[in-house]
Amino acid sequence: MSYTQTYLDRCQELLDGVRQQEKTIQQVAEHFAKSILAGRMVHVFGSGHSRIMVEEMWPRYGSFPGFNPIVELSLTFHNLVVGANGQRQAMFLENVPNFASQILRNFDLSENDSALVISSSGCNIVPIEMAEIFQSKGIKTVGLISKKHSEASTSKKSDGKKLQDFCDFVLDSGAPIGDAMVQIDGLETPVAPGSTVGSCMLINSIKAEVASLLTQAGYPPKVLTAGAVVGAEKAASLFQAAYDEHGHRIAKMYAENGVPSYVSDPNSAK
Repeated sequence: MSYTQTYLDRCQELLDGVRQQEKTIQQVAEHFAKSILAGRMVHVFGSGHSRIMVEEMWPRYGSFPGFNPIVELSLTFHNLVVGANGQRQAMFLENVPNFASQILRNFDLSENDSALVISSSGCNIVPIEMAEIFQSKGIKTVGLISKKHSEASTSKKSDGKKLQDFCDFVLDSGAPIGDAMVQIDGLETPVAPGSTVGSCMLINSIKAEVASLLTQAGYPPKVLTAGAVVGAEKAASLFQAAYDEHGHRIAKMYAENGVPSYVSDPNSAK
């Protein structure tokens, strides 16, 4: 058997694992749709390579407004690898206590919001504290982890708690311990990770269920769609409408954030 076939077989196992989570996926979609229909947003956060799943949710073809992609560049800027803005710094910052509170300080959170936090290990401090803050504010919080990898890993948080300890729902990418899925003859360590594959299937399953719920409610989403599908004029119209709706939604996240000013509250002290 080729290594390609081995990897694809492992991916089939991930697909089977996602199928088994359909009930949870639908429950998650119901909460996300409720937030979107309320004019609020689903906050989506991932550090490190989990950023991939944030951008998979929105904005890209086949996606729609209602999601707030929180991507902190200091935690996700990997392409330089070493030197200034290198990977070492990103991995260090991912475990700095109270960093999450500084990120979320920028948003006026509401109980009508919901949240999705992605972390394969569920053991790094920033994503854990993100979920902890969301849940403390009454926000329905979903964690996306690799259960096997998380269970075999040690939390960096001082109290030992992991991402799933602060989530109302937990989804499992199905990736193995260490993520990599293919053992090469003569090579000590495995290659070819699977968490991105499993996680992207979960992300897009949620997305499809939410789109259905919004459409059933009479508010079909404005989906970013290629001109090859709907024609250039319609595609351009959808893009502009979707981006404008995102702007309208995100404006609510800033309007009354933090310390009141005469701009946010005319009755505040000068």
